[in-house]
Formats: sequence, structure tokens, C-alpha cells
Amino acid sequence: MVEKNKLDADLEGTLVDATLYSRMIGSLMYLTSNIPDLIYAVCLCARYQAKPTEKHLHAVKRIFRYLKGTIHLGLWYSKDTGISLTAYLDADHARCQDTRHSTSGSAQFLGDKLVSWSSRKQKSTAISSTKAEYIALSRCCARIL
Repeated sequence: MVEKNKLDADLEGTLVDATLYSRMIGSLMYLTSNIPDLIYAVCLCARYQAKPTEKHLHAVKRIFRYLKGTIHLGLWYSKDTGISLTAYLDADHARCQDTRHSTSGSAQFLGDKLVSWSSRKQKSTAISSTKAEYIALSRCCARIL
């Protein structure tokens, strides 16, 4: 979703019903606990709940179409796995079209079981991709501890 349609504030677009949009986002947020690949796309759409436009509504409907096509998929945890802690993280430099803030994400595994994940816009503006990665690393370490 993100690569094809980069969402921004869309100040010139036609406004849609904010209550309906918020309810749709709320439903998707509920699903992210079981379907972690939705987190980034849903959080990106959730940024525009105050003044959603048709562009934002189209992005949310696209997520629902994705769900309809992948309803039979999900997370499966086996009983006999190791318990080593592994963490992965990534950050993109200045991806937010409105504020130029970076977005960082991380996933923590206990053995091969996903136990925690996070995806959010960084609060500060990083002046380089290395700085954005460092901020993401510090947040990931804090989640592990």
C-alpha cells in the first residue's frame, strides 16, 4: 500500500465522514493484534483521522480488500521451539510526507514466536538515515528491557 500510494495530509481533497473513518480505523486496529503485517498501513491511515479525505478512505478500503483476500492466513505457534530472544528493527529516513519525520519499526521474537512488535513515527526529525536507525535501535532496546 505504501509504495504505490504515499499518504499525505491531502489539503485539497474532498472531506469524508470522520466518524465512519474512525470506526473503520478502530476495527482495523483491533485486528492488528492477530495480523501484524497490517500495523504499518493502519497506523499510517490513522494519522489522518481528524480530517480524512477520499484519498485516505480509499487507502483504508484497500486494506479491507487485502483482508478479504487473505482471510485464511494467520499466525501459528508450534509447541516445541527454542526460547532465544531475537529482535529486528528498521527505520526509513524522512518518509512522512507531511513532517519529514522518520518511521521506525521493530519485531521481537522468543524462539520463533513473535511476542512484540512496534511501528511508529519518530518524534524528532533525524538529519541522516544513520541517526534514524540509532533512534529506532534505542527504542527497540527499551522494548526488550
